[in-house]
Amino acid sequence: MPPRRRDMNPAVFVNAELLRSYVGSRVRALIQVVRVEGETIIGNSTDESQLVVKGIPTFPLTKFVEVIGLADSDTSIQADMWTNLGETADTYTYNQLCQIVNGEYKILFV
Repeated sequence: MPPRRRDMNPAVFVNAELLRSYVGSRVRALIQVVRVEGETIIGNSTDESQLVVKGIPTFPLTKFVEVIGLADSDTSIQADMWTNLGETADTYTYNQLCQIVNGEYKILFV
């Protein structure tokens, strides 16, 4: 059997509040870029809390990016995959998705 590539491992959708439950796990988050400090991006999560993303994207960042990587603390992600989402993003819906995927909502939509 071939070895599993790191980018093929599933990543759980998180916001800043949920990140603390997944330290050491592969996560996916939508970030509104606030500022760049060297190899660190400071941004706002979809629940309006601050997150730190470590790593170097291979392209100029837009206002919103989705990152996939390892949650290395309860407030930071070591990103290995970056996706530019442009100047606008539906942060409310993304935040709702995080909560649904993580079992925060008990109501099922029919």
